[in-house]
Amino acid sequence: MTGIEELLSSRIRDVADYPEPGVMFKDITPLLADPAAFGALTDALADVATRTGATKIVGLEARGFILGAPVAVRAGLGFIPVRKAGKLPGATLSQTYDLEYGSAEIEVHAEDLSAGDRVLVVDDVLATGGTAEASLQLIRRAGAEVAGVAVLMELGFLGGRARLERALAGAPLDALLTI
Repeated sequence: MTGIEELLSSRIRDVADYPEPGVMFKDITPLLADPAAFGALTDALADVATRTGATKIVGLEARGFILGAPVAVRAGLGFIPVRKAGKLPGATLSQTYDLEYGSAEIEVHAEDLSAGDRVLVVDDVLATGGTAEASLQLIRRAGAEVAGVAVLMELGFLGGRARLERALAGAPLDALLTI
């Protein structure tokens, strides 16, 4: 484990049986409360943005906002929130995706992305990959190019990477931690 991996891992708290029995929730609030750890995380994700040639950062609701906005500032890029349906005013593009039980919908302002943009999606966790996959579809529908996906942690046992492989179309998936 590298120094940054040790720092980040040491600031993520396990919460048993949350939000339901049998689930081990990975709580990042201690990491966010530690300025050294949060700064190191921001720097690492900004490095991914630079390496991928991103011109904009998309943050996925809601923890992707917390991580993506400072990454955009650090990398000198614009930040675009991808929200749950009905939360953005004005013209939006929307994408529906399947959940374990049912479906959900996300939206982005149509005018915030355009041809020539290279977009890095930033989020806290890659689990099953449904939201990330839907965001990649939205980015392409807006005419922009996918630069990649960057997450703090990947829950490898949930198969999100395999689900995203086709949607990434060769763009990188960077996870700072894999659990």
